[in-house]
Amino acid sequence: MDQGNRDEMLGLLAEAVGSVTVAHPTRVAIDGPPAAGKTTLADELAVVLREQGRDVIRATIDDFLFPRAQRYPRGEYSAEGCYFDTHDYDALNRVLLDPLGPGGDRRFQHAVYERTGDTALSPPFTTAPADAVLVFDGVFLMRPELIGRWDLRIFVSTALEKTVDRAVIRERRVSSRAEVERRWRERYIPSQRFYFATVHPTDHANIIVHNDEPQLPVWKTQTH
Repeated sequence: MDQGNRDEMLGLLAEAVGSVTVAHPTRVAIDGPPAAGKTTLADELAVVLREQGRDVIRATIDDFLFPRAQRYPRGEYSAEGCYFDTHDYDALNRVLLDPLGPGGDRRFQHAVYERTGDTALSPPFTTAPADAVLVFDGVFLMRPELIGRWDLRIFVSTALEKTVDRAVIRERRVSSRAEVERRWRERYIPSQRFYFATVHPTDHANIIVHNDEPQLPVWKTQTH
């Protein structure tokens, strides 16, 4: 375990990205529970990589959701539904991860869905440079449908109880505390516990960032 400030941690992550040697864009997964700090970390890492001259593609699992009518067959607060019915992994692999991977043509789409309007998207295809970096954040990124598609795997770890408090603050303008707490305690936290019990995501991570104190993170590098 190492501890340092935020900039030191981001420098380590950027160095890890730079050490990946592949003949196609480097696909970086930033996994972790909801409200662990994945999106913030991914955005910060993208800035550092761009400052180093890398061409960065920023994308998120939230843009690969199934339409709302398909997401809740087991109910809006179902933990099983959160894990099994929420994300369109076939589309994610087809339009983004596989084109950027070995043998891919590097022509990709960064999204297939717009959450606010609950509408399907089909943005223009873009061709990535061979040395581009995909920085992709989201939940459940180490699951079997995706695990073989990543060239670097980062897991943002935070105590699950702490994510509830963060979520209440983050969503206070759009949801009541009671609603946020119910969603986390009935849907998100149990689905994460299922994920940990069945997939063991931290075992697959190259780097684990313990983000309970974001300005004083602790990190661990693992070899596989």
